[in-house]
Amino acid sequence: MHVRPSIATLAVIVMASVAWSCVAHAEARAGKRGDADAGARIFTQCKGCHEVGQGAQDRIGPHLNGIFGRKVAAHDGFWYSQSMTRAGHDGLIWTAKTLDAYVENPRALISKTRMSYGGMPNPQDRADLLAFLRMFSDDPANIPEAAPTVQGADHDISPDTRALVGDAELGEYLSSACVTCHQIDGSVQGVPSITRWPTEDFVVAMHAYKSGLRLHPVMQMMARRLSDEEIAGLAAYFKDLD
Repeated sequence: MHVRPSIATLAVIVMASVAWSCVAHAEARAGKRGDADAGARIFTQCKGCHEVGQGAQDRIGPHLNGIFGRKVAAHDGFWYSQSMTRAGHDGLIWTAKTLDAYVENPRALISKTRMSYGGMPNPQDRADLLAFLRMFSDDPANIPEAAPTVQGADHDISPDTRALVGDAELGEYLSSACVTCHQIDGSVQGVPSITRWPTEDFVVAMHAYKSGLRLHPVMQMMARRLSDEEIAGLAAYFKDLD
């Protein structure tokens, strides 16, 4: 004989399912936990330009004491690139998410950064490095509760999106929205030039705006209106623009 579950039983099942879903989602967002000891060893890759810890000084790059929670380009006395300074003016803050994105691919956040580092593709290596750097910021004992120690969701662009070959004619058609601010001749008049940008730099930057990783509200609005194919088309058009 088939017995229909009561409404109360169904409610319990639904609530349990929702609770499990929330836990799974939270665990997925929490991502990898870093090992500070392993991060100390990984930091040897950074020592040519950066110092951290007691007595740290600026070198080619700024020292990294107190980096978590600090506005980008806000370290007094260090000369930052225009692109880095502009990101700071836009309100970009160094958090686990933004630092992870920057270490993985510096151009994901700052297109014309002076940091000549190719990027760290391994997510566990990045988590370890950030756990080490976190020790030299405020309240390191708050791991894992403190927001700066929580690993953000994956921000990388899928291989399929990277492999898209843009249609330059489509890009030209869409470009009128871009050249209301960006000068088509490549000159800089308070707004960065996007003429002759390498395709990958263009695509990475636009997807960073689309995901909210980059903070400029106008660019976020513009990027979110565009499909992957349209972004690829704009990149193809501006890459070869005279």
